[in-house]
Amino acid sequence: MSVMAAALEDVATVRVLWRRDLMRFLRQPSRIVGALGQPVIFWAVLGSGMASTFRMPGNERLGYLEYFYPGVIVMVVLFASIFATVSVIEDRTAGFLQAVLVAPGSRAALVLGKSLGAATVALLQAAAFLLLAPLAGFHLGAVNWPLLAFILVASSLGLTAFGFALAWWLDNIQAYHAIQMTLLVPLWVLSGAMFPVSGKHPVFAAIMRANPMTYATAGIRHALYGESSRLDVLVTGGFCAVCLALASWVCYRRR
Repeated sequence: MSVMAAALEDVATVRVLWRRDLMRFLRQPSRIVGALGQPVIFWAVLGSGMASTFRMPGNERLGYLEYFYPGVIVMVVLFASIFATVSVIEDRTAGFLQAVLVAPGSRAALVLGKSLGAATVALLQAAAFLLLAPLAGFHLGAVNWPLLAFILVASSLGLTAFGFALAWWLDNIQAYHAIQMTLLVPLWVLSGAMFPVSGKHPVFAAIMRANPMTYATAGIRHALYGESSRLDVLVTGGFCAVCLALASWVCYRRR
């Protein structure tokens, strides 16, 4: 098979898998309602409850609803990636992915197609939640949209690729959710989403600085204020590349 024919087969595989996951999401109204309702309730309830006790060092005028908003966007992407990539286990159990494996497309195309499908679902949910930005005190006209788009795409692709690698390695949905919730949710909490980095707790501060989600949260926060951040772009882009490489390696190594 020529290189051009192999490339066309890979593109077809990616397109079919991406479209399948997107259509699966759009044809389930309950998932759409839950995807929009859960982050709004979480942001409004927790944000309102913490508003009276939150004080941002160096910026006493910053309210908790405004501070918490970028963190909830990351939470939307995180939870969407967790629940979307669980379909990898379901599709393997049903035999669908076995059929994809014997098709002409490569395993790298399988990884990219499933990751793009899950990431698109995550991005749709994040885009819907971004419509509430004015309620949090952000002006849509002042947002650095290129930076925001890059951080959202890179973080969602990275998280979905990581979820793919974990789901491909496991064959049990309960174990998948347990590991994801035990590993990724604490990383989200320690990303600066709920509280800022403090030098008073050096262990937490070190974890937060080594946490890739910290840079996704910071990048979204900078973008919402119309700022730029090269470090957030580099770390988030590197995280995405590493996770895609990991997912491809796991897919090639384990049937």
